[in-house]
Amino acid sequence: MQLRKSFLYLLLYLVIVGCGAYSFTGASISSDTNSFQVNYFQNEAPLIEPGLERDFTLALQDLILNQTNLDLVTSNGDLVYEGEIVEYRISPTTATAQNVAAENRLTIGVNVRFFDRNDPEADMEQRFSFYFDYPGSAQLVGSQKDSVIEEILERLTQDIFNATLAKW
Repeated sequence: MQLRKSFLYLLLYLVIVGCGAYSFTGASISSDTNSFQVNYFQNEAPLIEPGLERDFTLALQDLILNQTNLDLVTSNGDLVYEGEIVEYRISPTTATAQNVAAENRLTIGVNVRFFDRNDPEADMEQRFSFYFDYPGSAQLVGSQKDSVIEEILERLTQDIFNATLAKW
């Protein structure tokens, strides 16, 4: 009976310890890494959307806070994200017989530099972009534009997270 009880305790211990290293987000973060910082992403796109740099910076901070147990700091972070918004563009994707846009595409592109103070080999610089297609007869204004930008930023920040912390 004692042997069976000891075996069950050992099995329970292994399950708990084994699950402790697993992350449902797929992030593989060193145990030495405790903090991250996201420097303000300047908007250097030829077409400036007011507030986009603030929204992007906050979206990236929120995503990392929600998907990791890292602390957000303003300086000396173990992980550092910096870069700039390099593209905000609306372009036609298809045309009608009357040579007007049947569909338009809003594209946002960001150049990201990532530094890992505990693992310099993980440092990287990469450009990320995502887009949203909408009817050519529609105008992106007000809350519709806000929700489209929010959707694009959600995809961009998830791609950045996957590339830097999940190694996808």
